[in-house]
Amino acid sequence: MKFLYRFLILATMPAAHAWTPGQEPPAMPLASFKLPEGLEITPWAASPALFNPTNIDIDHLGRIWVTEGVDYRGKSGRQPAGDRIVILEDTDGDGKSDSSKVFWQDPELVSPLGIAVFDNVVIVSQPPNLLKLTDVNRDGKFDPASGDKREVLLTGFNGKNHDHSLHSLTAGPDGKWYFNQGNTCGVFTDKSGKTFRVGSYYYQSGGGEWPTNTKAIAGEKSDDGFVYVGGFTVRMNPDATHAEIIGYNYRNSFEQTINSRGFVFQNDNDDPPACRTSHVLEHGNAGYFSNDGTRFWDADRRPGQDVPTAHWRQENPGSMPAGDVYGGGSPTGIAFYENGALGDKFNGTLLSCEAARNVIFGYQPAPDGAGFKLDRTDFLTTNPEKQFDGADFTGGVKKAGSAEQDKLKFNFRPSDVCVGPDGALYVADWTDPRVGGHDTQDEAASGIIYRIAPKGFKPVVPKIDLGKMEGAILALKSPAVNVRSLGFQKLKAAGASAYDAVAKVLDDPNPYVASRAIWLMPYLGEKGRAKLNSLLTSGNAANRLTAFRAIRRTDGAIDDLPYARKLANDPAPEVRVEAAQAVRYRNFEEARDVLVAVASQYDGKDRSYLESLGIGAGHNTEELWKAVGQKMKPGAPGEWSDIFARLTWRLMPEAAIPSLKTRAASANLSTEQRSLAVDSLAFIKSKDSAYALMDIAAQESPVKDQALWWLANRAEGEWSSLGIKDELEKRKLIEKPVPLVEIIVPAKPESTKFSVADVMALKGDAARGQAAAGRCIMCHKIGEAGPDYGPNLKGFASRQAPEIVARSIIDPSFDISHGFEGSAINLKDGKWIDGHIVADGDPVVIRSTGGLTQRVPKNQIGSRKDMDRSLMLGADQLGMTAQDVADVVEWLKTY
Repeated sequence: MKFLYRFLILATMPAAHAWTPGQEPPAMPLASFKLPEGLEITPWAASPALFNPTNIDIDHLGRIWVTEGVDYRGKSGRQPAGDRIVILEDTDGDGKSDSSKVFWQDPELVSPLGIAVFDNVVIVSQPPNLLKLTDVNRDGKFDPASGDKREVLLTGFNGKNHDHSLHSLTAGPDGKWYFNQGNTCGVFTDKSGKTFRVGSYYYQSGGGEWPTNTKAIAGEKSDDGFVYVGGFTVRMNPDATHAEIIGYNYRNSFEQTINSRGFVFQNDNDDPPACRTSHVLEHGNAGYFSNDGTRFWDADRRPGQDVPTAHWRQENPGSMPAGDVYGGGSPTGIAFYENGALGDKFNGTLLSCEAARNVIFGYQPAPDGAGFKLDRTDFLTTNPEKQFDGADFTGGVKKAGSAEQDKLKFNFRPSDVCVGPDGALYVADWTDPRVGGHDTQDEAASGIIYRIAPKGFKPVVPKIDLGKMEGAILALKSPAVNVRSLGFQKLKAAGASAYDAVAKVLDDPNPYVASRAIWLMPYLGEKGRAKLNSLLTSGNAANRLTAFRAIRRTDGAIDDLPYARKLANDPAPEVRVEAAQAVRYRNFEEARDVLVAVASQYDGKDRSYLESLGIGAGHNTEELWKAVGQKMKPGAPGEWSDIFARLTWRLMPEAAIPSLKTRAASANLSTEQRSLAVDSLAFIKSKDSAYALMDIAAQESPVKDQALWWLANRAEGEWSSLGIKDELEKRKLIEKPVPLVEIIVPAKPESTKFSVADVMALKGDAARGQAAAGRCIMCHKIGEAGPDYGPNLKGFASRQAPEIVARSIIDPSFDISHGFEGSAINLKDGKWIDGHIVADGDPVVIRSTGGLTQRVPKNQIGSRKDMDRSLMLGADQLGMTAQDVADVVEWLKTY
């Protein structure tokens, strides 16, 4: 078996760092990698040339730029001089890096999670700032004393040294820059003077620095007139003007990728097992928090909903389709492969790193109405069995050929994937037995860059002279996304003189490459505008869509309304919804014809279409519903078509309340139709809607319980400001408050009776472990038993080393999952309630050990405080022995 021994050629390479690893990095068996037929994986660079790679980018010279996280989390201070940005280069073209140099090391850098390189301009995502570094003298070393420039493009992002913070920036085919922020949220002002306020209930959780109180701003409008919560994606010009939030309410999307048609894809982290890979609808709401940011998803989980549906609010109007929801994990970097060395069959492949599962997923997004179907495959993995194997894994170096050596395949933790200008794929590997949870186990802080290419591949990085038209065209056609942006900007600046050269790219046989030329047409003089108009009437729907998007990205230089009016009746659904989205910020007088035309062609099934229509309607949903009714003439409420009923559900108009009440009460309609009417009422924030639900709940019917559930949920949730509780009590439709029960979780023991080492010295038995795990159901759901209180254990041990699992059982406070930090409420009568707050309204909803959920009126709360320990009970508190823990660890590997 061939092993990677950390690049013997690099063992003699001088590495510019002051920190010395505490142990040797582990070796990785290359034979463990499974990848598509005809491709091979080879090591391109490894420690000590780089350490703990958090993100990478590849410039037009083929150099790989790496942000490092040696000072990640608990390791903070390991490098007093700060973390680094490193440049790796293959100077002799043999397919392996032979040069490692430090571009910048500074105390300001603490595990930065993003880097983007545009010639001599480097964008670094380092909360609270999005930084622009210009290497003025192009010596590959950032040094302000020599004239290099440091600028703060934007600031105000929470989460320094936090996973859920500011992530990488990538260029789009439209000349715009895109980046995202996790649900630590923040407040920032773009260079046009527009301020965005993004908050949520998630605040000071999981460490890090939080300059903005996210709770205090949750539900506030941004300057564009809309409310944004949770994680979000920003699109803006390279000078940070004209910023827009184009997607929001994520948990922790690590990165985004934009293909040459302008479609945005991302992945997002889970809370329970509900990670996702998604197509982002423009301005779409992913659904993690309530719309005002005060309630976690599980506070609004409806009876009978499975976790993925509830987690991303997939049955709520106003939530975009979640895409591929695949369960537990830790998704990281993402890329869209369009052209290069891999071959035509891989063109159009979406690649998503999943560090917890030791895999890079592959998708070929297939158009599905106005959205996409995402069928998942394993493009690259060291864990095809999808389980953790081996109870005595330590992460250290073992002898080649030993059983322990084979277990190192579970150290593959891909943090990013990029396409190089040579057309090969490059994968950054964090290499650690631990993933997530604020922790690392690899004291060597190891890192590897792998290359994936056809067998026998000889790398050739094109020589791009950006000072010439030919060089700009070559850059535009590059497989590397940020290199393409260099070409775009040069050709845009050239204007009409670049038309002939750019027009030739339209004829490229690769449709992704050809589409890159379309985005430039608005800037190439009269010929460019004429070509754009011809593309808008093309028989190719993808070209029509891209041409219209190119017009929309001109920041108003070309009025897009006349085009939207024409394309609202386009035969392609994806083009029609683009027309709807184009009028989001317009008044209804201007938007009416477009929105009514698009709504009238809804097929009743396409969720992406319906959601895009609602997004495009913006603040005009009430007027649109009335206008659609005039157009469609749906008849009496009981005669509505399912299409009109579903349009009503999404548009949430107050004018529909009487009709919806009639439909919900009608015995002539199916239960499904009546249920939709009840749900529709539940999303119209109005006293009239609340009273309609009360009337429905007072009558015996198949939807009575549904109406009762919504009334209880809304009264203490998003409708609490309506003051309907007294009326609910008067009508006896809500249970009277029950006495609050004091719940005090025992303090963490000062010491434990046994250690992780004691547990790992024992041989576990899975059968005994399953029985012993029964003690865990006070806090965790196991199968159908136990509460949804603590983190879901399903799959946990398959993504972590056994030592980590054992430690979590012995000392739950050592590593607290995001969102599971405890709170203590002190009631005015002296009682205490310890638990997790799942909704911070009036009442405060708190869930305690055993799953007991209590609703605490704010007028009964004396004080409350955050707790610095887990509320899960440890092994000692559960009366477990070291053997019990060893048995549970063994069983959990199979669970």
